[in-house]
Amino acid sequence: MASIVNVTGPLSDLADSAREGAVLRNLAPALLYEEAVRRDEALITAAGPLLAVTGEHTGRSPNDRFLVRRPGSESEREIQWGPVNRPLEPEKLERLAEKIVSRAQGIDLFVFEGYAGADPATRIKVRVVTERAWHSLFARNMFIRETDASRLEGFEPDFTVIDLPSVQADPATDGTRSSTFVVLDLDAHVALIGGTEYAGEIKKSVFSVMNYRLPRRGVLSMHCSANYGADRDDVALFFGLSGTGKTTLSADPGRILIGDDEHGWGDRGIFNVEGGCYAKVIRLDPEGEPAIYATTRTFGTVLENVVCDPETRVLDLDDDSLTENTRSSYPLGQLDNVDLGGIAGHPRAVVFLTCDAFGVLPPISRLDDAQAAYHFLSGYTAKVAGTERGVTQPKATFSACFGAPFMPLDPARYAMMLSEKLRRHDVSVWLVNTGWTGGPFGVGRRMPLQATRRIVNAVLSGDLDGSQMRVDPVFGLRTPLSIEGVDSAVLDPRGTWSDTAAYDAKLRELAAMFAVNFRQFEATAPESVRNAGPRPDAS
Repeated sequence: MASIVNVTGPLSDLADSAREGAVLRNLAPALLYEEAVRRDEALITAAGPLLAVTGEHTGRSPNDRFLVRRPGSESEREIQWGPVNRPLEPEKLERLAEKIVSRAQGIDLFVFEGYAGADPATRIKVRVVTERAWHSLFARNMFIRETDASRLEGFEPDFTVIDLPSVQADPATDGTRSSTFVVLDLDAHVALIGGTEYAGEIKKSVFSVMNYRLPRRGVLSMHCSANYGADRDDVALFFGLSGTGKTTLSADPGRILIGDDEHGWGDRGIFNVEGGCYAKVIRLDPEGEPAIYATTRTFGTVLENVVCDPETRVLDLDDDSLTENTRSSYPLGQLDNVDLGGIAGHPRAVVFLTCDAFGVLPPISRLDDAQAAYHFLSGYTAKVAGTERGVTQPKATFSACFGAPFMPLDPARYAMMLSEKLRRHDVSVWLVNTGWTGGPFGVGRRMPLQATRRIVNAVLSGDLDGSQMRVDPVFGLRTPLSIEGVDSAVLDPRGTWSDTAAYDAKLRELAAMFAVNFRQFEATAPESVRNAGPRPDAS
């Protein structure tokens, strides 16, 4: 384990005189700006954010992510090994660590030290070591910062991320799929990242660690946003995959944001895992999403793959020539309606968000206990044409717990914890479709954001409690007949289609996709949950 010790110890120690390069520790944003520009890593845009282009990798590389499998270890017994959590032998990690150490000896390194988890009882100390100044600023934005610098003296991390994009793996000898690697060792408490400039790998590596650690302490870790209303006991959670509206809907001017992506739910309530937000900004609407839009005009924000004019440095948020996945990383302090402490009570409502590009799911449905568990395990949304190479028609996507790529444990374990907490705290659960109505993508139209906001506000205010419901015979979803301020016509998706026979066929087609996907959970899911799914043959 000598090479791992070198990675997590002396490599980030300012007193390590054997290194040729400098170690720049916990630099302020202005200094990181200067270093990023001086090293040609990024440029400063007209309105103030730092802009970096990540090259080949404009998103995560899930097929290049591995977990080290140490025979006989506790993690080896608990991790759900398979296509999500691909195993890598310890010897292969050592080879990658040797490459990391060799490269690190001759270059400058940037070190960030902070925390993951707002709850002091379960937070972990995180150290991020990287060769990119802008990656260090990203880490500073995304994790919880220490306000008292004296507490960082003698800082001993619980987990260390080493991110050297210039280091390439050799699949023939390193056991990787390509030259890119994201390797987590939950026993050695280290993650090694190489071959990719995409900063989101840093954030999601730490989230994966929390998804392993927190449940083992009785805390449910969740891929969701959270906010509260009149007080900290009026909490709402928003689960959903990328592009479904987690960040947008939780950034409500009438409510206080806790966080936009990663949370824990313990005995005392909800807490944020992060200290910042990582929002998609492609075609961002300044009127519909003013708070997020404002962060793209603020010093300290890190933008990824946003196009700007080379002369004026003015941003073009509508330009997707680099990627649809343009991103903005900013600290929570840039927002007005935000709880920087990141801790609140137990939720009153949970919202599962789906972007149904088939246009068949209602814009709002109430779920009973069994349906909530079924849809949590399913984690459905749909990709649309143009968002991913080769996708020319809507494509159903299922991701257990609305975050399968970051869940080291059996999805059933997270689902059981969620079900228990929902029952104990009498939480209402809703399925909200932020996708299409009147037909599938290319025929219908996207559900208007203002209508979705009114629907969510009706949920959170309690206006829908006891309201009359329509029941869909295929999915068994209960939909309110009316919501104040929302056109009642859109509440019945079948009625929005000009061809109702085509609607019925597409609804059953999607129901069959759900059934096929859920087969993986049939052996462990209770009978009530298995029976809570859609019935493709229902009349």
